Amino acid sequence: MSGHKLTVEAELEKLQHVSFKYFLNETNPVNGLVRDRDAADWPASIAATGLALASYPVAVERGFMSHAAAVERTLATLRFLWNSPQGPEPDATGYRGFYYHFLDMQTGRRAWQSELSTVDSTFLLAGALTAGVYFNSDKPEELEIRTLADAIYRRADWQWAQDQGRTVTHGWKPEDGFLKYCWEGYDEAMLLYILGLGSPTHPLPESNYAAWASTYRWEHCYGYEYLFAGPLFTHQLSHIWIDFRGIQDEFMRAKGIDYFENSRRATYVQQQYAIDNPLKFTGYNAWCWGITASDGPGPNTLKVNGVQRQFFDYMGRGVPYGPDDGTIAPWAVVASLPFAPEIVLPTLDYFINQAKLTEANPYGFKATYNLTYPVKSNNPSGWVSPWHYGLNQGPIVLMIENYSTGLVWRLMRDCPYIANGLQRAGFSGGWL
Repeated sequence: MSGHKLTVEAELEKLQHVSFKYFLNETNPVNGLVRDRDAADWPASIAATGLALASYPVAVERGFMSHAAAVERTLATLRFLWNSPQGPEPDATGYRGFYYHFLDMQTGRRAWQSELSTVDSTFLLAGALTAGVYFNSDKPEELEIRTLADAIYRRADWQWAQDQGRTVTHGWKPEDGFLKYCWEGYDEAMLLYILGLGSPTHPLPESNYAAWASTYRWEHCYGYEYLFAGPLFTHQLSHIWIDFRGIQDEFMRAKGIDYFENSRRATYVQQQYAIDNPLKFTGYNAWCWGITASDGPGPNTLKVNGVQRQFFDYMGRGVPYGPDDGTIAPWAVVASLPFAPEIVLPTLDYFINQAKLTEANPYGFKATYNLTYPVKSNNPSGWVSPWHYGLNQGPIVLMIENYSTGLVWRLMRDCPYIANGLQRAGFSGGWL
């Protein structure tokens, strides 16, 4: 191929395609489970599996996968999810309609004594519902997809997951019961509350959403007023499935904006933080930003150019209060594409064409890189994570699509459970 630069559209489709290959190659075709990260003997992540289910329709529309192959893979996943053991036993796949965070890739049983995760189950259920809306023909296989997706969603007992509290718990373990933390403060749990409120079988009470929203923090930062959450992904994941443009709940009506505009502001705060660079990390600038929950070079403490620096491994990094150790997550920038393309596209151009962050990688961007961390590396980006994560690959595929065609948003507008959940949460206006 000649050295001429790709158009923006071609660059995005190339990135989308190579990112999607993760789901083709890091999945067990028998049960549809998707590996958490591309490491040997690593377990499946139910969130990554949900993102894969939502990505198959995009792959069909883009020609990355045949319609027949997508039906086959989706059916294998949903059949496994429906038929796998649900119960209080410590080696089940799930309980009360929720699933363990990590599952064995082969057996589909609980891995690593992980928790029954309410939010990761949410992304899994959202992926199943996406498939149920997209595969809408009268063919028996597609009818089965719709039937299974519906049954899997209806089985989740959201009321049980409250543990009699005002808000929903993070999860449960058979060894010692519910985790002590609940979903409070604005974060990725928006989708959890919407799906919980929309349930026709075990719905959350409307007071649950009000209790969650009462824990919000409205902040002024770098010239922007916005609903605060530090890690960038918290402003993105629910938006993969729900088009928040023009619809408002009581909180946003009082502020005069919507959650989409809020995510735009949060994206700008990220860029402004990198330009300001208060902790003086190497490389931060207008084209080098994106701080989120991610992999990292630590844990260790090192003196770098006379400054004592603490570096973390997997950690919920955030802006502007930290933690921050100089680690940038390119995927999180891509996932803000619908909100602020005018700053995301130049940053992606820098990542791809200047920093060469997609070169020689099987699935596009590795999870993170860190120019401050002292490492002997031939890579101009310094320390680069050795891994790709399914949780990162999915938002790249899906948010590029929402930016380009709005496909996932359009599909989910036709999901009655989403509309019902939004209305019960007090949303109105726009497409609702």
